[in-house]
Amino acid sequence: MALSTQQPENDDRYVLLAKIDNARNVSNILKAIHFKESATVFASSMGFKVTVEDSKCVQANAFIQEALFHEFVMKEDQITFKINLTVLLECLTIFGGTPGESTSLKMCYAGYGCPLILVLEEDGVLTDCSIKTLEPDEILDFNFCSTNVINKIIMKSECLKEAFSELDMSSDILQFLMSPDSPHFRLSTFGNAGSTHSDFPKESDMMESFQCTQTQTNRYKISLLKPSVKALSLSTRVSIRTDNRGFLSLQFMIKNEDGQVCFVEFYCAPDEDVDEGPEP
Repeated sequence: MALSTQQPENDDRYVLLAKIDNARNVSNILKAIHFKESATVFASSMGFKVTVEDSKCVQANAFIQEALFHEFVMKEDQITFKINLTVLLECLTIFGGTPGESTSLKMCYAGYGCPLILVLEEDGVLTDCSIKTLEPDEILDFNFCSTNVINKIIMKSECLKEAFSELDMSSDILQFLMSPDSPHFRLSTFGNAGSTHSDFPKESDMMESFQCTQTQTNRYKISLLKPSVKALSLSTRVSIRTDNRGFLSLQFMIKNEDGQVCFVEFYCAPDEDVDEGPEP
């Protein structure tokens, strides 16, 4: 990482060039999925999708759309590379986020095997960062198709934040019950102190949409859901969907400092030992 006193010249050599006035609008979204060191970056004319996976059971995707940038140039249909997300976030926040100050960001990429170049400027001070890019790993396809969705709920994040904060963390699993009948939406844990439940009736003010076609009970390892708490804490609304296999999709709507909207989505596979667990 080297300090620079002037902007790099000859931007024409880059196959990807993106500029934004406030780097926090990128770093805050990436922090929501920072539960593993490595991430895979997909860039297209639509913007960026950054993917993090763990244990082949959970996947997080951060969507940073092209409209957030005041300049976004793509010379290839799609660009894909793996990057150290920890290092990327350290570079994006290198100025420390001084109150009242914003850090402008220019991201440049010259093609396969080349580093990702970041040029950050705050209050007249320039910093260049060069981050090594790697061959991307194959990304899991959770095959979560909207046509196979059984139940879907959209709710304000506030009440789900409260429910998650009160989970019995001695429980290995978190059970989701979604039903057209009462209790409609129930979260349950089974810990050392016994069973605990949090119920959300469909008539609740916190519910914005309730589309449940059949009663469905699925369990997920709490350890796999924990990383989604970062995104939940930043979000204003959350979409909760389950498909016919019991796979879970949590989609979080997050507003950045400029009022623009970004989305973070988590996919989680159901607990394979569900039949062996305790009954509520």
